[in-house]
Amino acid sequence: MDSFVTLRFPALPSSQAQEHAAASVHSAPLSAQPSDEDLLSRICQNDNDALATLFRRFATLVRGVGYQVLKNAAEADDLLQDIFLLVHRLCGTFDSSKGSARFWILQMTYRRAISRRRYLTSRHFYSHVELDEAVSQLSHRSTTCSSAKDPVDMALQRKEALEMWSEGLSESQRQTLHLFFFEGYTFEEIAAKLGQTVGNARNHYYRGLDKLRKQISAGKLPGKEAV
Repeated sequence: MDSFVTLRFPALPSSQAQEHAAASVHSAPLSAQPSDEDLLSRICQNDNDALATLFRRFATLVRGVGYQVLKNAAEADDLLQDIFLLVHRLCGTFDSSKGSARFWILQMTYRRAISRRRYLTSRHFYSHVELDEAVSQLSHRSTTCSSAKDPVDMALQRKEALEMWSEGLSESQRQTLHLFFFEGYTFEEIAAKLGQTVGNARNHYYRGLDKLRKQISAGKLPGKEAV
């Protein structure tokens, strides 16, 4: 995100507020509603009200596209802010002869989301999220339900559960997953630390992660044979 630009975007309205706003827009005369292209032109003249209007008009749609691609609410929220910073910065590059402002915004959203997903995938973001969700689900099933749990206790339970379930892995798989998830080492660093090739480190990671996922999804208890 471009940190050197300070803009304040309005909060996303509730569904009831969105319905009320939509009704108001439809009831207003068309001449009173600036087009998306008009708003972009005003944004290029540093009209922050125009930017806020365009944000409200497209926020739900842009965030929806972001969530479909990124599969993560926080990442979709960040993408939404990022896109409208780009709209503010790149409004002068919009060319109406190549398509509508709506198309321009959605095309930029999709490209940015795909680029972000590739980056997150390269950083194993989805492996972390998927594994953490599976551990949380099984921890929830195996403990007494409570309406108010200490988040620190819950985090410790997840880590302890993951360490217990890893007993069904080989020593290399266990060490590799521990270094990757709990200590933040890269495959290259893990390979150097364990005296292995990078290929072997990756192999231990993927095989161990696959076995661990199967244990967690099957609800295996520590001490039982791993799948």
